[in-house]
Amino acid sequence: MFTRKQRLDESPPSRVLHIRKLPNEVSETEVIALGLPFGKVTNILMLKGKNQAFLELGTEEAAITMVNYYTAVTPQVRNTPVFIQYSNHKELKTDSALNQRAQAVLQAVSAVQDGSSPSSDPGVLDLTPPPSPVLRIIIDNMFYPVTLDVLQQIFSKFGTVMKIITFTKNNQFQALLQFSDPVNAQQAKLSLDGQNIYNSCCTLRIDFSKLVNLNVKYNNDKSRDYTRPDLPTGDGEATNKDHSLLGKYTTVLFFCTASIHIFLQGVYGDVQRVKILYNKKDSALIQLSDGNQAQLAMSHLNGQKVFGKVMRVTLSKHQTVALPREGLDDHLLTKDFSGSPLHRFKKPGSKNFQNIFPPSATLHLSNIRDGVGEDDLRLLFSNSGGTVKAFKFFQDRKMALIQMSSVEEAIQALMDLHNYDMGGNHHLKVSFSKSTI
Repeated sequence: MFTRKQRLDESPPSRVLHIRKLPNEVSETEVIALGLPFGKVTNILMLKGKNQAFLELGTEEAAITMVNYYTAVTPQVRNTPVFIQYSNHKELKTDSALNQRAQAVLQAVSAVQDGSSPSSDPGVLDLTPPPSPVLRIIIDNMFYPVTLDVLQQIFSKFGTVMKIITFTKNNQFQALLQFSDPVNAQQAKLSLDGQNIYNSCCTLRIDFSKLVNLNVKYNNDKSRDYTRPDLPTGDGEATNKDHSLLGKYTTVLFFCTASIHIFLQGVYGDVQRVKILYNKKDSALIQLSDGNQAQLAMSHLNGQKVFGKVMRVTLSKHQTVALPREGLDDHLLTKDFSGSPLHRFKKPGSKNFQNIFPPSATLHLSNIRDGVGEDDLRLLFSNSGGTVKAFKFFQDRKMALIQMSSVEEAIQALMDLHNYDMGGNHHLKVSFSKSTI
């Protein structure tokens, strides 16, 4: 029986490598990432039905270095071991019309490589290894909380995550994440940089860190050394594995103000149940679809004013709002909204995920009925008790921006007029806007 190394030695070296046992649905980018640390990748051919690929490097020397490296270190794609050997082909000849996507990926990678070293000669082999096993991660458009456990789950698809440190700098959530191998860090960076954790938000910006090793002192919500489970939590803070982007925050908020209608309009989440407190009718427990929506609503609404009163929103110790049995005293104080037509986020991939913004004086209007003009909308919003300062139609006149004189007035207008029946089966959609007029 031949060993794997003996079988590899049977084929003479070639700059074309044969890669087998790839995971289903693997992308060209992930396969190219295997070869990038060893030199220029000049062609790729995916055989997706067979879970195989051919990868052509710029020189035979680069291919030899790559095979030698992966003989000692098992290559992985999406945490799955793959097998790499020399191909019988000396070069790849692919039909560009049939391989357009692969060629586009190669061109994009080449542009990045050329841009980073504009004076380099394409014919000269660059065997510079990945600079560090540590990645610096910045989260842009962080409308949902991102936690250490979420990062570990995402990045562990590319190799063993050893340590993570999270922190906030310049009002941005950032993290340092250390892999066991610099090649895994390079694969993760190439595949994940610019990707969104959630639909249209929480965008990953990834660079290599100048550090080569992280010094983690505590295992808690802010830092973790997966090789040292014995580390203390620090400051008496218990490690809380429930705080994750997958919805393990409590879904229930404690809410104290004059009106709960801002929640029922579903700007930051789909309300499932509401319970008005029996002895405190201006307070309520509000259950949303998941913990991220609850966290989002709390962060954007706590401290805002409505009807002259400041809203107080905190996470509740309750995990759910229980529905009472009919006939009990609080039967009329608890209501189920799980089938509400006001839910904005029940459809996966909805464009509403792209339009989640903090309260502002400017509102975005959509689903405007044909024939409804600026004067009609100005009058409608003035009748809600506020003053319209500015108005602007979009080109198709089905959407518009309207600016009230204050954020409080805009909140009240949204509460009154979201889902307003304009006739002809048109219900006005109102949300906060990031734009101004």
